[in-house]
Amino acid sequence: MENCSTTLTPEAGKISAPSTEKLLQLGMGFWGSKALLSAVELDLFTVLGRGPRNATQLMEELRLHPRSALDFLDALVALGVLDRDDGLYRNTAETGAFLDRAKPGFMGGLLLMANNRLYPFWGSLTEALRTGQPQNEAKQGGNPFDAIYRDEPVLREFLGAMSGVSQGPAKAIARKFPWQNYRSFVDVGTAQGALMVEVARTHEHLTGVGFDLPAVGPVFNDYIAQNDLQERIRFHPGDFFKEAFPSADVLVMGHILHDWNLEQKRELLAKSYKALPAGGCLIVYDAVIDDERRRNAFGLLMSLNMLIETPGGFDYTGKQCREWMTEAGFREVRVEPLVGPTSMIIGVR
Repeated sequence: MENCSTTLTPEAGKISAPSTEKLLQLGMGFWGSKALLSAVELDLFTVLGRGPRNATQLMEELRLHPRSALDFLDALVALGVLDRDDGLYRNTAETGAFLDRAKPGFMGGLLLMANNRLYPFWGSLTEALRTGQPQNEAKQGGNPFDAIYRDEPVLREFLGAMSGVSQGPAKAIARKFPWQNYRSFVDVGTAQGALMVEVARTHEHLTGVGFDLPAVGPVFNDYIAQNDLQERIRFHPGDFFKEAFPSADVLVMGHILHDWNLEQKRELLAKSYKALPAGGCLIVYDAVIDDERRRNAFGLLMSLNMLIETPGGFDYTGKQCREWMTEAGFREVRVEPLVGPTSMIIGVR
């Protein structure tokens, strides 16, 4: 018998043919993505944060050509990232809160990095899948981290992006982890220190250390000073593969473990175990892939991003990380969801 391509719907007797809608939406999804990224690059949401504007005003302030401006703005309305009433464009609740540079919740640094770095590199995904090789600066023999860290404006954009991707998980970690049982913490690969600020604000008894490469120090110190936490949070410069971790009651590694190959992952977990006192905790958080590898599409795509950006990095399931942490000596290892695709894995020394 030949296979039939149509399927029965729950309504008895009705047959529905396969639709192209899902495939077209996914295949052409980069259209909407790039429209949003360009809007962030143009600072559209920051301009609208100062008040509604009509199309003519936005064309002047953003220097948009009249041929494209109306379609661009109305596409953003149709995509749900702008509102329009009586010819005036406004931010939505989400874009007003998170994509206006003047707001404390600004996460546009992440999208700026996506626009400036990831978007062009992802154009070579097919080559990456066939070669297993990064498609960023490393493709021309450079080191992507060297390229980022030696250029201060690029570094500040990168660290701002890390703050953007960490804000949601940081709030959840500050709320869900039993910080009242501990006095000190170290954030390994701290970037600007977004997690440290969120945790320290929420739990005033804590003191913390941000551990990262020396070039990060000035950016970190500026961010901590802006949040008036320099009395309780300090920076410790170092390379976490070359030096011992600073010791504290709790160690945190956020969006760090997925950058590295399996041997390096195990090395970082072993160093974490060594730095902790008995009863201390390690918190690892990433876009942890579900154990069945069916639901967390963001985590799986993030792993492809590690293919494009790193020589050996990959994202992982909760089960895998529990096994690695147990091998390192941790006990009572558990996985807890945070926000969206992100989860934390907690282990006790």
